[in-house]
Amino acid sequence: MTEPTELQAIAVIPARGGSKRIPRKNIREFGGKPMIAWSIEAALASGCFDRVLVSTDDDEIAAMAIALGAEAPFRRPAQLADDYTGTVPVIAHAIDWLQSQGEAPQAVCCLYATAPFVQAEDLKSGFSALQGGDVDYAFSVTSYAFPIQRALRLTDEGRVEMFQPEHFTTRSQDLEEAWHDAGQFYWGRAEAWLAGMSIFSQRTVPVKLPRHRVQDIDTPEDWQRAEWLFRTWQAELSKRPEDQV
Repeated sequence: MTEPTELQAIAVIPARGGSKRIPRKNIREFGGKPMIAWSIEAALASGCFDRVLVSTDDDEIAAMAIALGAEAPFRRPAQLADDYTGTVPVIAHAIDWLQSQGEAPQAVCCLYATAPFVQAEDLKSGFSALQGGDVDYAFSVTSYAFPIQRALRLTDEGRVEMFQPEHFTTRSQDLEEAWHDAGQFYWGRAEAWLAGMSIFSQRTVPVKLPRHRVQDIDTPEDWQRAEWLFRTWQAELSKRPEDQV
């Protein structure tokens, strides 16, 4: 069996300037640094990437990205920087731009700008998974803390009901463990991004992360919780510098 050939890899960090719920969140200070610095530093430390690009429509974000060691060689068009644009077309735009410059990236990692818990080793694991065979994507996941089969909905009458009432008496340990997107990074083959192929498919490999290093940061409440988690995590790392998980 032959070893997989290492692919030419590019990191693309989407960081638009128009965040409404947390204004300027991509460059707001978090843990003593601009938020985007954590993602840029992890990408550079991983050693996976030939280039680390920031896709932005904002000159201030671009300047900060460059100062932190990344590149910002183009500005994302306004139609790809609104509240409704998904991740796939943003990454496809970056790949199109690279190809217009005569480059042919094979592996492209979308690394979110608001991912202060991302680790270089996790990025390496994703890159390794992408090279491991018949795979289009590899992305970060974590497990739900509570069995989703016992989830509740709130009714219009102000009451509760189960989504799956048949599991009311099922023991938690007898229910299948469920996972969700950790919202940190998505490795993908360039052709998969360009074709708009689904990230959630049988051709995707999960990179498992512990729950204490996963936090979406979309609202002020999310930001506050992320700060609490981050301070606790950093305090633990300072006691055990050899332990990076």
